[in-house]
Amino acid sequence: MGIGDDCAVLEPDAGRVLLATTDLLIEDVHFRRRWATPADIGWKSLAVNVSDVAAMGGRPRWALIALACPEGVGIDEGEAFYAGVQTLAREHDVAVVGGDTAASPGGWIVNITLLGDAAGKPIMRSTANVGDVIAVTGSVGRSAAGLALLEAVPAPPDVADATRADVTAAHLRPRPRTREGQWLAAAGGVTSMIDLSDGLATDLGHLCEESAVGARVELARLPVSPTVHAIAKALDRDALAWATGGGEDYELLLTCAPGAFERLASGLAAETGTRLSAVGEMTAAGDGIRYLDAGGRAVAVRAGFEHFVTGRARA
Repeated sequence: MGIGDDCAVLEPDAGRVLLATTDLLIEDVHFRRRWATPADIGWKSLAVNVSDVAAMGGRPRWALIALACPEGVGIDEGEAFYAGVQTLAREHDVAVVGGDTAASPGGWIVNITLLGDAAGKPIMRSTANVGDVIAVTGSVGRSAAGLALLEAVPAPPDVADATRADVTAAHLRPRPRTREGQWLAAAGGVTSMIDLSDGLATDLGHLCEESAVGARVELARLPVSPTVHAIAKALDRDALAWATGGGEDYELLLTCAPGAFERLASGLAAETGTRLSAVGEMTAAGDGIRYLDAGGRAVAVRAGFEHFVTGRARA
């Protein structure tokens, strides 16, 4: 399987499945040096790749890292970058096996290629069915809330330190759902999966397109944390807009057979401590993707990050 999923799926030998993914991160598009330290950049650069492997139900194994920095970046900053990479790599048993460095004429540029494997059949985007439950791990909107808080000038004074730390950490150092992805893939009943990198509205669109189905999402059922609501109140912003279009949550969006949801939700919580929330169901392709408010009325939802669209930077 090639282009169109979170990872390419290769079979170098009969019965052996290799997963391959790569992500490019560019200063002022994916991160800003005003608040992201070199260690933060290293962590996030690997995390976004690990999340792709998690979305296939796989195990991340080997990483190659290419880093280009502008003039004036010191050795200490480079070492801090790789320290951030290695901190996350140790958490997920990833070995950094090579890469390259170069000078950049502008900002920082990072490209990581990650290889992994899958114990069983990888979970694809293209295998959802009409009637499947749509579910999401954890909570959504925290990264977007963290970005909004980092960008706020002046910073709102009435935000608790714990709240501030929760959302900014979600943006600067996201935690891929590797254990969750592996458990869900092995549990049976999951029909498709994708990670929430570009925002729920955009990534659900990818899943529906690949599976040739539609979707109905009940906005009141989206798992939005109290910290996101607190930041939205402090900044006079819309928490729901962050939840649907903010992006970079790196939670898992999945579909499952209707009869499997309760078993998956209780099993995932027991095994990993992570909540699984049902937020809607897959429908016929002709129905499109509909978002319903608490009264059951269809409402418009702004799309998340779109590559190559001017002005939609997500740093």
